[in-house]
Amino acid sequence: MINISSIKSHMYCPMKLYLQTHVDTSISNDIQLNIELKKIKIDTQDLIQKNMRKLKKEMNISEIEDTLSENIANYLESTFSAIQNMDLGLTTDQILEINNETYFNIKNHALKAKQAMELLGKNGFGIVDMFFPNCMYSYLLKDTRLEVMGLCDKIEIVDGKYYPISIKHSTPPLKGVWDQDAIDLAANAILIEEEFETEVFVGFVDYAKINERRPVVIDVNIRKALFEIINEVKEIEYNKKVPTVKINDKKCGNCEYKNICLKE
Repeated sequence: MINISSIKSHMYCPMKLYLQTHVDTSISNDIQLNIELKKIKIDTQDLIQKNMRKLKKEMNISEIEDTLSENIANYLESTFSAIQNMDLGLTTDQILEINNETYFNIKNHALKAKQAMELLGKNGFGIVDMFFPNCMYSYLLKDTRLEVMGLCDKIEIVDGKYYPISIKHSTPPLKGVWDQDAIDLAANAILIEEEFETEVFVGFVDYAKINERRPVVIDVNIRKALFEIINEVKEIEYNKKVPTVKINDKKCGNCEYKNICLKE
């Protein structure tokens, strides 16, 4: 059974997937660090959600921000310390970036919450569902027929419909989403359809850097592209097919396998 992470690696570069699968048997620190950074995003959103229930409509913006920020500084400090003890290569710039993203998110939620409470005449407990729909985090999905499995960052359930949410810390394109992000979302969509016996027509990519959500329509074209990639991944992982190296200066320069791959 292949993992959605293998599909992501293939979208970056098929040769990277081959080297990960058949040459490098260790777990990349970069991959583990990315997992830990996603956990921070999820956990801080949970804390903001819990804190929003404490808001009162008579609060000013400063009081709302302080309430939404409760326990977050301590959580971030302890989590960063734990990641550094894991020796995953967390940098000072990454810590600063996550802190900036988190508090920008808090300010954004504070403004929207203030507007909602004034408009509706409700306290935080009465508006929280507007900002945080019923959802499941890091949900493990499997489709034995397709032989695909993976963790969906977040699944939101609204009016009985399931929406896959992919959380990305990369810089997004000017419009829409990156191809690899769309394929990642489509993979989660087909697994959700199998798991919950439903249909998924749209999903969303949350770009944490700019605190923006962008939709992806799960149409026949993206499904066809996904199935083709799944077949290619199976050829590499199951049959050890060596893919053609596609040179890309930017990607190759940032790849952890450049010293192995480019020698050939």
